[in-house]
Amino acid sequence: MRTISTPVSAPLPQNATVPNQQTRITLPTSALSWGMYDAPSTQKAWYVVILPLLDIRNLTFVVGDQKILDRLDFTIQPGKIHALLGANGSGKTTLAYLLMGCEGYVPTSGTVLFNGADLLSLKMHERAKLGLTLAWQEPARFEGITIREYLTLGRSESHPEPMLVQVGLDPERYLNRRVDKALSGGERHRIELASVLSIKPMLAILDEPAAGIDMLSINHIINVIRTIKENGGAVLLITHQEEVAAIADSASQLCNGRIIFSGDPAHVIEHFRGRTCVRCDGEVCGYVRA
Repeated sequence: MRTISTPVSAPLPQNATVPNQQTRITLPTSALSWGMYDAPSTQKAWYVVILPLLDIRNLTFVVGDQKILDRLDFTIQPGKIHALLGANGSGKTTLAYLLMGCEGYVPTSGTVLFNGADLLSLKMHERAKLGLTLAWQEPARFEGITIREYLTLGRSESHPEPMLVQVGLDPERYLNRRVDKALSGGERHRIELASVLSIKPMLAILDEPAAGIDMLSINHIINVIRTIKENGGAVLLITHQEEVAAIADSASQLCNGRIIFSGDPAHVIEHFRGRTCVRCDGEVCGYVRA
């Protein structure tokens, strides 16, 4: 967690969190535009300002003549879950790949700070070393290695059994199986989430973590997300499943590459339900105009 000390009369960074003696106040962006923050006289003259873990500003990604992400702005605070909802084609997975530094995903403009570091200047493995990880919407297959080997890569002292139990898989049945095409999509999703648990990242980007998971097992996925938070990590939860998004601390709706609505998850979910499109084109719902 990054903090700075500042007097109440000093300019504050945008989207910072300012705790006082009794509580922690998350100030709205409008109050943090490098203007003066007028604190009540009953509060102390100095604050510890908690800076966002992930700070995205004016992020734009253009392919050919198509704008996939359009001036994206949002933050994620340390140890918080932020849900990102959107119809298919709204840009959710593109954002995940761009944040992780996947090949071919370089923004056209904008900045991304991760724990104070310029994320966009780093290669994928450097981002991973900082504590960023991505659970893919379509998990990779690793022919030739067992699930035990996959969950302990680079962590020989790790014990993968509790991770598998937490995602609803029996260690005795799965640890010696191969990470190959014999596994169903739902099984590979769970194994991917078990891997995220073993890493204990600072920020986990979970792209549709409940995809391919039967309704009876959704609670396993929800418990995994909560465990990441309990371990001190933050989560960018990319989903279109309302029951999963509801566990977040905050949420945003993405439409045609733009954040069109943000707030508490219940209100964002309600707004998301009001869309009239199945696949996002930015026009049918009338949310986004050029």
